[in-house]
Amino acid sequence: MDGINSFLRYPLEELPFILIVLVLAFTIHEFAHAYAAYKFGDPTAKQMGRVTLDPRAHLDVLGTILILIAGFGWAKPVPVNRGRFKHPRLMGIVVSAVGPLSNLLLAFVGVVLYHVFAGTGVLDNASVGVVKAVDLFLRRLIELNIVLFIFNLIPLPPLDGYRIIEDLAPSHIRMKMAQNEQWGIFVFLLLVFIPPLNRVTIQPLFAIGGDLIYGMSRIVSFVI
Repeated sequence: MDGINSFLRYPLEELPFILIVLVLAFTIHEFAHAYAAYKFGDPTAKQMGRVTLDPRAHLDVLGTILILIAGFGWAKPVPVNRGRFKHPRLMGIVVSAVGPLSNLLLAFVGVVLYHVFAGTGVLDNASVGVVKAVDLFLRRLIELNIVLFIFNLIPLPPLDGYRIIEDLAPSHIRMKMAQNEQWGIFVFLLLVFIPPLNRVTIQPLFAIGGDLIYGMSRIVSFVI
């Protein structure tokens, strides 16, 4: 049991909560991409059964396992044909952005619920176990969705941040990006899987997450 715990990023007893949060986060993230693309005129994701909240259509085994081990991961990418959009670049940016924004929204919902449970006494009569379970679930809901929000905005393929930069870039830059995209994916894999590179590149980005959570908490505490 200790060996398994040392392999995972999170304690084994937290695994059920982590998996529930991941299923929720990945499913809504990919559904947001697919739904936005469909509403903008691209039926590709719809035809492949991706405009759904069924997790089985969206989860990627490797990406899910990796977030348990390394703290970040991914789901199956949604196929998007930007040529079907009335305004390909603008709508492409929106389709790419709604995925990470859905994770930010989920994190915000988690912060709201955390303040509600902490400030209204809803769980005052609940057992210690229930209180701890709710506390842990909401903390992981907030934390993991913030991680996914930040991670997916990294401007490297195949992440959403890269697609946003691609749609923002002038045509001649986009052509060069397309020609060298395979090298960007290679760099991404190196940064993800080589610990020394990961520690000085991707991991420092996650420090922003604490500031985001603090900011959301301040907003919610002011309103509630």
